[in-house]
Amino acid sequence: MDRRAFIERLLAFDTTDGNEAPAQRWLRDRLDELGFETYEWTADPETLAAHPSFPDTPDETFADRPSVGGVLQLGSGAGPTLVLNGHVDVVPADEGDWTGDPFEPSWDGDRLTARGAADMKSGLAACVFAALELRDADLDGRVVVESVVGEEEGGIGAAAAALSNPYPFERDACIVAEPTELTPVVASEGSVMLRLELTGRSAHAAMRWRGEDVLPKFERVREAFLDLEAERCERVRHPLYEDYPVAWPVVCGTVRAGTWPSTVPADHVSEWRLGVAPGETVAEVEREFRDRLEQVVAADDWLADHPPTLERFSVQFEPSEISPEEPIVAAVQTGMREAGLDETDPRGVTYGADARHYIEAGIPTVLFGPGSIDEAHYPDETIDWREVETATEVLVAAARRYLSK
Repeated sequence: MDRRAFIERLLAFDTTDGNEAPAQRWLRDRLDELGFETYEWTADPETLAAHPSFPDTPDETFADRPSVGGVLQLGSGAGPTLVLNGHVDVVPADEGDWTGDPFEPSWDGDRLTARGAADMKSGLAACVFAALELRDADLDGRVVVESVVGEEEGGIGAAAAALSNPYPFERDACIVAEPTELTPVVASEGSVMLRLELTGRSAHAAMRWRGEDVLPKFERVREAFLDLEAERCERVRHPLYEDYPVAWPVVCGTVRAGTWPSTVPADHVSEWRLGVAPGETVAEVEREFRDRLEQVVAADDWLADHPPTLERFSVQFEPSEISPEEPIVAAVQTGMREAGLDETDPRGVTYGADARHYIEAGIPTVLFGPGSIDEAHYPDETIDWREVETATEVLVAAARRYLSK
């Protein structure tokens, strides 16, 4: 297989959320041609609506959002099953911020630029390449390559696979090839998304004292939430997060207020992302911030009489963690050493990933892949192709170690 031609074709598909089907059909055809036994599944909207990660309202568009699995049986197949997982969906790209078409991959030596180059089609491609190298290995078990949809929307394909096994066999461990800079990740932070609405009283700007400006109210809430962020970073400790300047970040990502420059703003809506540490629950962290909001309201007569609302929206990411002593972690570390990578200590990351769905289903899962999260979601997203080749080498060695146990 021409590896560069493979990734170029995969990157050329615009797989922003909801548009994954053409790429998935192409990939399934390639896997069929390469000798994989292929499977396909879609998420059931009612099932996901009952899952805490997802909104309560079912999304009927799941029917045309297939996830794909390719299975290679090794030996008798009686040994363990290892899943190599990647997501095919990508975030939107504003062409005005790019130096070229985001879906026309370009090379500069070994550097590959396209939307999804780092997050995470190159990691997905490494999973395919690694499985092919294992096809004739003297091992016993299975290797499964998964290409799932909707990771950026909470893990639609992975959640469906975790909740209802699409294969006629059990899965023993998983490696998700997220861009981890070729280091093993055993802990992922969670997050809760909350929408805050505040109400003031409008008035003509020339007589603003007749109104109740909503923006100072928002500033008090924002200050209180950031104070709580600082308190939580001191109080909630985790050995894998000690080096982060802000371990459990709080970000107000959108703010909308007012209707006219000459009117005191009386309506405010802001949307927040709150970090959730491994070992915490989304509900626990949400409760902390609700309690802090109640303190702000109690200290403000206007807010006490016109209470704000704070509601969940969009998807929620539960934190996840596995023991660094898990055999799949040791297998990845062995593969890293064989590839000449010395930094094998497991670490934690401040973003969420599909690993949580598999871990919740009892499948030990580690993140390991090429590229950097610093490139993810950015204009001119780039990866060094040599990292992809190294990641492939590590995945092959890790699979050999795990499947020969």
